[in-house]
Amino acid sequence: MTPASPGPAAEEHRVDEHHGGNDEHAGGRSGGEHAAHDEHHEGHSGGGHAGHDAATFRDRFWWTLTLTLPVVFFSSTVQDWFGYSAPGLPGADWISPVLGTVIYVYGGAPFLKGAVSEIRDRQPGMMLLIGMAITVAYGASAATTFGWFDLEFWWELGGLITVMLLGHWMEMRAIGRARSALAALAELLPDEAERVVDGGTEIVPAGDLEAGDVVLVRPGGRVPADGVVADGTAEVDESMITGESRPVSRSEGDEVVAGTVATDSAIRVRVEATGDDTTLAGIRRLVEEAQQSRSRSQVLADRAAALLFFVAVASAAITAVVWLVAGSPDDAVVRPVGVLVIACPHALGLAIPLVISISTSMAASGGILVKDRLSLERMRTVDVVLFDKTGTLTKGRHTVIGVVAADGDEDRVLALAAAVESDSEHPLARAIVAAAGDRGEIPEATGFKAMSGRGVEAEVDGVKVAVGGPALLAERDLDPGTLEEHTAEWKDRGAAVLSVVADGKVIGALALEDEIRDESREAVARLHDLGVEVGMITGDARRVAEAVAADLGIDEVLAEVLPEDKHAEVAGLQDRGKTVAMVGDGVNDAPALAQADVGIAIGAGTDVAIESAGVVLASDDPRGVVAVRRLSDAGYRKMIQNLWWAAGYNVLAIPLAAGAFAWAGFVLPPAVGALLMSASTVIVAVNAQLLRRVDLGPAGKSVSS
Repeated sequence: MTPASPGPAAEEHRVDEHHGGNDEHAGGRSGGEHAAHDEHHEGHSGGGHAGHDAATFRDRFWWTLTLTLPVVFFSSTVQDWFGYSAPGLPGADWISPVLGTVIYVYGGAPFLKGAVSEIRDRQPGMMLLIGMAITVAYGASAATTFGWFDLEFWWELGGLITVMLLGHWMEMRAIGRARSALAALAELLPDEAERVVDGGTEIVPAGDLEAGDVVLVRPGGRVPADGVVADGTAEVDESMITGESRPVSRSEGDEVVAGTVATDSAIRVRVEATGDDTTLAGIRRLVEEAQQSRSRSQVLADRAAALLFFVAVASAAITAVVWLVAGSPDDAVVRPVGVLVIACPHALGLAIPLVISISTSMAASGGILVKDRLSLERMRTVDVVLFDKTGTLTKGRHTVIGVVAADGDEDRVLALAAAVESDSEHPLARAIVAAAGDRGEIPEATGFKAMSGRGVEAEVDGVKVAVGGPALLAERDLDPGTLEEHTAEWKDRGAAVLSVVADGKVIGALALEDEIRDESREAVARLHDLGVEVGMITGDARRVAEAVAADLGIDEVLAEVLPEDKHAEVAGLQDRGKTVAMVGDGVNDAPALAQADVGIAIGAGTDVAIESAGVVLASDDPRGVVAVRRLSDAGYRKMIQNLWWAAGYNVLAIPLAAGAFAWAGFVLPPAVGALLMSASTVIVAVNAQLLRRVDLGPAGKSVSS
C-alpha cells in the first residue's frame, strides 16, 4: 500500500488554486508443512498426534494391517463365523499374542504417546480415550492368553488399532490438503536469483540477496525479493497476492513483490526486503496465525470434547458394573472398551479446525487474508457494511464524465482543453489529457501559463485558450450562455465543472468526477441480495456523496466527516444496534476499522501488516467484501453441521456400544465401533472439504476453484 496520500480535501483545494474549481468540493478525504502438523490441530485437546504426520500414520497403518491379517486368520471366532479351519502350525497359539503385542506397541504408539501428553497437560481428550481403550483391550487379551478370561480379543485389538490408524491417516491427509496453500506460498519463491554486477550478472542463491542489490528478472521469471523496478517495463502476474487474474503493468519506480511473475519483458528490480520481511512471508504468517486462532465455535467444541471424555469414562465404568452384576464378566470387559472407542471425540475435535484451515487457505489463494478468525466468524452477523468512498468505492482519481460544446463539436473542445493541460501535472489535467487521447490526436500548445486559483492558459494553433472554473469566468466577466443549462446537472451532482475559453468566448465546458469503480455497483447489489445494508462514509461535500450513493444504490450516506471523526460515526451506528463492518484503506481509516465489529482493509496490495483490520483484501475490488461475507456464512454452516454430526453420533453410539440393545440380540463389537468412529471422522472431513465448492462471487473465483 502506498503511504497515506492527501485526500480529496487537499486535492480539491488544489483544484481551486489551479482551476478555480467548484466550491462544493469542500470535504476531507477518508483517508511447506505447517507447524501444527507437529502438535496436531487446535481442536484436539491435549497432546494431539504427538508429533506425527500423515506419512507416520500411513506407514504404521500398512504395517499394522499386515500384522493384523494373520491374527484375524487364526482367530477361532472368525473361523467359526466363516466355517474354515486354520492349519495346525507349531506354536500357532502364540501367533496372536506375539503379533498382537507388536501391534499394540508399534501401531498404538501414537495414541499412547498422545495419552501421556494429555495426562501431563491435564487436558484429557481423544488420545487418552483411545489409549485407555487399546490398553484395556490389550490387557484383556493378555489375560485371556494366560487363562484368566475366556475371551478371544486379539483380533479385535488388531482391528481396532488398524482402523484408528486409517482414520487418523485420512484426517491428516485432509489437514495437509487444507494447508497446502502455505506450502504453495513457500514454493513461489525461486531458489536462485540473477544479481546484476559490474559488466553483467551472476547467479546467486535467493537467500544471499541483500537490500540494495539489483536483480534481473527475465520474461517468465519470478521476482526473488520485494523491491522497486529500477529499469524496464513488464506485465506482472500478481494473482498469488491479489487474486486478480489479469497481469498489471509495472514500470520504473513501481513496487513488485517476491513470487510474482514478469510475463512479457525483462525488468531490473532493486531489492528492498528479503526472507521473512517479504510480503509473501507476511501473508504466510497471517494464514498460519488465522489457522491456529481459536474461534467461539472452537472453544465450544473443545469444551464438548473435554466433557465427552468424562462422559465416556463414566459410561464405561457404569457399563462394566452393570455387566458384572448381570453375570457376564466377558461383556464387562468388551463393552467398556467399545464405549471408550466409540466415544472418542475425534470427529468433534476435527469439526472446527479443519473448516478453519480450509477457509483461511482458500481465502488466501484469492487475495483475502484473514488476520483474525473472530472477524471472519463475526462477518456473517453484520447488518451494515460501511464503505469509505474515495479509493474504495471510487478509484481516487478523476475522469471526464461529460463534454458540452457551444457549436456542438465536443471533440474539438476536449482536444483544445487537453492541449492546454498537457504541460500540467495536476490530476484533473491528466484526466482531461487521457480522455482526449482516447478520442483522437491532441494538438500542440505553446506559452503555457498557470493562473493561480483561476486555471491555465496556452496558445493552440494561434488561438489563446484558457481552461478554468468559476473564478476564471468571473475574472474575465464571461457569460457561459446556453452552456449553463447543460452544466447545471453536473453542478448539482457536485462535479468539478471547467469552462474552455477561446479568443475571449466560452466555447465549451467539461465535467470531472472521481471515477466509480466498475465493481462497486455489483458489490452493493450483491450485499443487498444477502440482506446487508450498505452505507458510505466520506469527507466530501454531501452533494458529491449523495450523487455517488444514488449511482450505486447505497442506503445511508455519512458525508463531510473528518478522518478523525469516522470512528465516532461507526460507534453511532453500533449504538443504534447495528453490527458494522467498516471497509477502508487501512491507513487513514485505521480508527474506524478498529472501532467496527469487523474491520476490512481493501486495496492493501503489498502491505499485509495492517494492525487495525481483521481481514485484509489484497486487491482493490470491493466485491471481495461479498466474498468475505459468503465465506463467513459458508464456514459457519460447515462448523455447525460438523458439530451436530459429531455430537449426535456420540449420543446414539454410546448406548449401542454399552450393549443397551443386547436384549434384542444387537451388539456392537469394539472393532465395528472403531470403524463407525472413523467413518464419522471421514464424514466430518469430507463435509469440511465441500466448503471448497462454495461460490464466493466474482472477486473469489480463484478462491472457489
